[in-house]
Amino acid sequence: MSMPQNALESATDEDLTVGAHEPEDRGITLESPERFINRELSWLDFNHRVVEEAENPRHPLLERVRFLSISASNLDEFYSVRVAGLVNQAKAGGMHVSSDGRSAAQQLAEIKTRSSALLKDQQRVWRELAGLLRKKGIEVCKPSALSAEDRAWLDAWFMERIFAVITPLAVDPAHPFPFIPNMGLVMVLMLQRAEDGMVMRGLLPLPNQVERFVRLPGAPGAPIRFVQLEDLVFMFLDRVFPGFEVTGKGSFRIIRDTDVEFEEEAEDLVRSYESALKRRRRGVVIHLEIETNMPAGLRDFVIDKLDAEPDEIHVQDGLLAPGDLRQLIVADRPDLLFPPYTPRFPERIRDFGGDCFAAIRAKDIVVHHPYESFDVVVQFLRQAAQDPNVIAVKQTLYRTSRDSPIVKALIEAAEAGKSVTAMVELRARFDEEANIRLARSMEAAGVQVVFGFTELKTHAKLSLVVRREAVGIRSYAHFGTGNYHPITARIYTDLSFFTSDPALTRDAARLFNFMTGYAKPERMEEIGFSPLTTRDILLDLIQKEIGFAKAGRPAQVWIKLNSLVDRRLIDALYEASMAGVKITAVVRGICCLRPGVPGLSETIKVKSIVGRFLEHSRIFAFGNGHGLPSRHAKVYISSADWMERNLDWRVETLVPIHTPTVHAQILDQIMATNIRDTLQSWDLRADGVWKRVAAGRRPVSAHDYFMTNPSLSGRGSALHEAPLPAPFLAARRQDRVNQD
Repeated sequence: MSMPQNALESATDEDLTVGAHEPEDRGITLESPERFINRELSWLDFNHRVVEEAENPRHPLLERVRFLSISASNLDEFYSVRVAGLVNQAKAGGMHVSSDGRSAAQQLAEIKTRSSALLKDQQRVWRELAGLLRKKGIEVCKPSALSAEDRAWLDAWFMERIFAVITPLAVDPAHPFPFIPNMGLVMVLMLQRAEDGMVMRGLLPLPNQVERFVRLPGAPGAPIRFVQLEDLVFMFLDRVFPGFEVTGKGSFRIIRDTDVEFEEEAEDLVRSYESALKRRRRGVVIHLEIETNMPAGLRDFVIDKLDAEPDEIHVQDGLLAPGDLRQLIVADRPDLLFPPYTPRFPERIRDFGGDCFAAIRAKDIVVHHPYESFDVVVQFLRQAAQDPNVIAVKQTLYRTSRDSPIVKALIEAAEAGKSVTAMVELRARFDEEANIRLARSMEAAGVQVVFGFTELKTHAKLSLVVRREAVGIRSYAHFGTGNYHPITARIYTDLSFFTSDPALTRDAARLFNFMTGYAKPERMEEIGFSPLTTRDILLDLIQKEIGFAKAGRPAQVWIKLNSLVDRRLIDALYEASMAGVKITAVVRGICCLRPGVPGLSETIKVKSIVGRFLEHSRIFAFGNGHGLPSRHAKVYISSADWMERNLDWRVETLVPIHTPTVHAQILDQIMATNIRDTLQSWDLRADGVWKRVAAGRRPVSAHDYFMTNPSLSGRGSALHEAPLPAPFLAARRQDRVNQD
């Protein structure tokens, strides 16, 4: 979709929409394939919403560049994983169709159309942003605009930083076309030797170890200037191919299939992954981008040597690999960035002198990231490592940082003689190598590292600390909706729930036994878990709301997810809507449910929030015979989206929330504010099109609200400093009753 620069300034216009129009909703029933929106096309719609944020004038200019870069990186991964899977299906001649009735070939054709439009929009937005950056003193310079001093500095920089790294490659019968790595960016050249007129083709792969945008020196306060790596290399091409004249040139970039296969019965699972990762680097070409100005002869040469299919080729009029634009986001222009935000540390833990265990014993607590610091999670585990009364620590690790403080705490605990178990997921896509490295460092320190199921990913976010106390053995648990990753915790909105509730901690122990010893729990007291009970619990909760509606009682469901794909749960929501249940879904990314269809989903509303932070928490609320929000509602947090993979092929948690203040914070504060958001929200219509929500007279930004309003359950003595809404006060009174 192409829009003018100021389109987002008039967000109430009917034409401010994202997504192709699906078939008319007349006659769509529970048996119609059209009741589902295609998963892949819904993802492209989400990424288009990300591009739209690059045009949003409410955001600082360099943050808009960041949104554009994110959209490009997202699209690269989409090609290497999702499109690759469809290409393999189509080549295998499989008859499988998607939920909405499309074959793999049909989906690929529609993806080609939509992604081509998206790529064009990325280039259009970049041209607009480049002009705005230039006015603000940040520019990507063309060689013709460089001074003699600039050229002299670049000459030295090229010889010092690039010359020894790049490898010129002749392509002739004696030198076959080389392997180009995934995401590889390559210059292709037609060369003629001056001394004898010999003509040859040459390749110059651009090293990804060198910055794509080289910053020129400048005095403080002077304009910030960059030179693109391709231009820089071409400036000094005579150093690389001395004695040759360039008669034609261009650049291309490839994306390969990274959906590697693993031996399920490998004797050594770690070795299986290491070998599979090497195979990933040699996956088949899925997407080929070629510069528009590449001569036809060189273009045909590249296509032939890469054996690229016509549907896999995109001729790009503009910058290849715009994901690299993140390199332009410079720290010395804070006026063009979001104002710095420092997460709050829960006051209630400070009230207990930093003793996490004492604070959790007093009352359950939920920490809302990134508005509240991830440091509390790290401190919880560090305290466990250093506390002589702690006898055991168990931890799942799906994704974490390279220099993980979580891993350091586990190693410290093991070295202190505690029983430490780490459940490490090797199949966290693109983090496999990091997880193998961390697993080996933990094993060397005495941590019991378990790699879990070969057929299931362990996606649950769970810590369990067992402590010897005066009353006996007490356990403390942390349940999260996001990863144990201190970097992403600064930008992902997630929930960390801490509890010493005996039923919840017993269930946590049962779940660890299931993950480490395949010991299927005979019963769970509170927690639902995938792949065995999550779906059934959710279906039962939806059916109960249907029962309330049929009995004439209030019936309502609120859900917050990253993706809503699972067909059985979507059909259950349709049945609930037809019975009169009011349903509101906040879905960041993929949504296959079609809301607002007469006779099918009239009472369902779906919205998406895309902004400064990445919405990542999963929250499910069921009115339980009352309108939402209500203290009587059943509220859950989860590590699982509503997708078949999360419900059937992963280990996930579904955790009920009973503590009144935590319940009120999640339902009355977090969910209600997400639903009220107007500044970063899009509504999904029955025709499958996303429409930006009108800001209204009193615009609401959920992200701004949470940055400026403290949460409830972690406030401690700060509760006395400011008045609270009635639901919070009621929840606080109930907490006191429960403690008494």
